[in-house]
Amino acid sequence: MIDWLTGTVVGKMCATFFISMLPVVELRFGLPFGIAQGLEYPLALMAALLGNMAPVPFIIVYIKRIFAWMRMHMPRMNALLTKLENRAHLKGETVEKYGHWGLLLFVAIPLPGTGAWTGALIAALLNIRTAKAVPVILIGVCIAAAIMTLVTYGVIHIVL
Repeated sequence: MIDWLTGTVVGKMCATFFISMLPVVELRFGLPFGIAQGLEYPLALMAALLGNMAPVPFIIVYIKRIFAWMRMHMPRMNALLTKLENRAHLKGETVEKYGHWGLLLFVAIPLPGTGAWTGALIAALLNIRTAKAVPVILIGVCIAAAIMTLVTYGVIHIVL
């Protein structure tokens, strides 16, 4: 299995896709990973974009129900869920202030705590319709991909 994931184009695309689906790392790690694995840029970009966007509609539509179910059946998770909701609401203040532009910029900036997952959570908590939120989040993810491309290829240097 590992040989397939690291030794074939389809395997590398799948690995890039699934890494880009993960919260926190998302496309910010998935795209450089795909490129580092030797995928041609268009393939790495496609896998990372699709992977990053795959959970977005499901988060927007179902996250409130999932949180409610978890609170009912896993009361020990309540503190964590409340913390996640509070963080999303704090970050959502900018989105509320600037509307769709705020959501777009929030998703586009490839920093920890931003991105498609948190943008989708904010959209859900602010009751932004899926049909409105998904295109805005997609544009933000595309901007983040452009930034990560420039960083990956050394056009932009990040000093830590």
